[in-house]
Amino acid sequence: MTEYELPKVWQWEEENSKKVGNRPTVGSRFEQKLPVREAPFQLYSLGTPNGIKVAIMFEELKELGVEGADYDLYTINIGEGDQFGSDFVEINPNSKIPALVDQSQSPRLEIFESGSILLYLAEKFNQLIPTDIHGRTETLNWLFWQMGAGPYVGGGFGHFFAYAPEPMKYPIDRFTMETKRQLDLLDKALAQRPYIAGDAYTIADIAIWSWYGLLALGKLYKGSYEFLNLEEYPHLLEWSHRIAERPGVQKGLAAEYKPLGE
Repeated sequence: MTEYELPKVWQWEEENSKKVGNRPTVGSRFEQKLPVREAPFQLYSLGTPNGIKVAIMFEELKELGVEGADYDLYTINIGEGDQFGSDFVEINPNSKIPALVDQSQSPRLEIFESGSILLYLAEKFNQLIPTDIHGRTETLNWLFWQMGAGPYVGGGFGHFFAYAPEPMKYPIDRFTMETKRQLDLLDKALAQRPYIAGDAYTIADIAIWSWYGLLALGKLYKGSYEFLNLEEYPHLLEWSHRIAERPGVQKGLAAEYKPLGE
């Protein structure tokens, strides 16, 4: 492996400029017209850990009998660069999935960041978030924990364990240590209570299961179940299996993503 020499000023390599991935600048790269149908909510997403959170949320609301939670779900193919189209960037200037439009508001309301979307829907329908100050605060503690901790699992551990061109000891050791620390935190919390934030299932469970539940079930990165020795976390495993059996979760995972052309 070639030794890397740290430059005085980092520069973006020109050969990367034609790729569909991230660049050190933001903004739309092409004109785009996203489809819009009749449902109150228009959800533009993908079946990634961040993307599935919102589909699960909508299906959980339906299981609770909530009216007005119908949604149209569209595929944003991040491998093809759909997230850099003008319409999507208008909804989410950060060009990340998921992004949601609430057409029941006038003018329409645009929401991005999965945690923000979960909180918005929970408050709009008064579901899956406690109303007492202690329960609400504990739920938000864990919701924001996931938003801050998740990149260590996805962009850190997952990237260097599963996607990097070659294995590199230093980043794998660093992000594996942090991932296992987070798994230990969750396991210890779930040893004390049935759900992440207490006695009730909340948006904190949805947000955290979509990353750590799938990881605990061995469904995120091939070989990671053994590599992380997930058997060490029995309370997290039990919770992960229990949440996976919820009808709302199963329907959210099976939700059909319509192509943008429809």
